Amino acid sequence: MKLRSDVKSYGERTDKSMQTWIQILRAFQKIRSKELKYINESGLTMNQFEVLEVLYHRGDLSVGAITKLIMSTPGNVTVVVKNLTRDGLVATEPSAEDSRVRIMSITEAGKALIGGMFTNHAANLKSYFDVLSDDELVVLYDLLRKLQKAQ
Repeated sequence: MKLRSDVKSYGERTDKSMQTWIQILRAFQKIRSKELKYINESGLTMNQFEVLEVLYHRGDLSVGAITKLIMSTPGNVTVVVKNLTRDGLVATEPSAEDSRVRIMSITEAGKALIGGMFTNHAANLKSYFDVLSDDELVVLYDLLRKLQKAQ
């Protein structure tokens, strides 16, 4: 994308970096809004879905581990877990190693809910990337991973 002539350029590489960032954000926001709609239709918030998904795929975890994996804040995860516990989708118990730590586990009801949703979620994600060839998808993954690891 070419800048208007009255817009300050910060140098070709910097301008391209900013434009690339905007494209990453736009792609993320578009996909995220579609997934948010799907997840909300199932009666969950995005944060609830993320907590259930990580417990479903990784097993029992502490709030701290969940917080890191879903890139949230401890306070937010605590509220989400409280609501999921209230709804019978997760259970908590004290850690055997550290009484200050609570270990979260997904209940059978939670497994049934997220397990039932995940097939469609995975199909949705696949469909968003169908515009890319298999080789392009690998290159995009590798480049984004490289960018993430460099930070």
